[in-house]
Amino acid sequence: MIKEFLKHLFPRAVLERNLTLSYTFCLGGLAFTCLILLVGSGGLLLFYYQPTPPAAYPSILLLESSVWGGRYLRSLHRLASHTFLVLIMLHTLRVVLTGAYEKPRQMNWVIGCALFFLAVFEGYTGYLLPMDQLALWATQTGMELLHIMPLGGALRSVLVPDGVGEAMSLLRFYVLHILMIPGALLLLSALHFYRIRKNKGVLPYL
Repeated sequence: MIKEFLKHLFPRAVLERNLTLSYTFCLGGLAFTCLILLVGSGGLLLFYYQPTPPAAYPSILLLESSVWGGRYLRSLHRLASHTFLVLIMLHTLRVVLTGAYEKPRQMNWVIGCALFFLAVFEGYTGYLLPMDQLALWATQTGMELLHIMPLGGALRSVLVPDGVGEAMSLLRFYVLHILMIPGALLLLSALHFYRIRKNKGVLPYL
């Protein structure tokens, strides 16, 4: 799968007509580029962020006021996250409108939907990390909405066992945001590209 994934990123041949701009604008590839940018910028932010309730917000202030390029780096990470979600939504819409989810690409449609929901959840977990007032209110609202859903109470107790913004919940959101969800996104992205190459429907010369 890794070999096919690398071949998709660096194909041995590309048709000239596929290099021209079209209505799809290579939305999937652009979304993956944003994901790589998020991983890189997020990795640099880890050098200054402190995942504890008393230190989280001061560490963000320190990053933006005293670290060279810190404000730019955080803004880049935030902008890339918004762009990532927009591109995935547009890519999903394109797949629906063109019927690209039909046979033999049903499995890849399921993988793509999983990527979409994971991307939304990744953005949600990252929203709490600055620990400012807006982050706390927005996360609290999300948890209350989750609580009224079927099995939502059990999931809420897993995510926030001690209340929104408390030590344990912040740590769990932090681990989900920097490790578990990005790992799943990268793995599913590799599988997504692998299935594209195996189906050979979009790019038959692969």
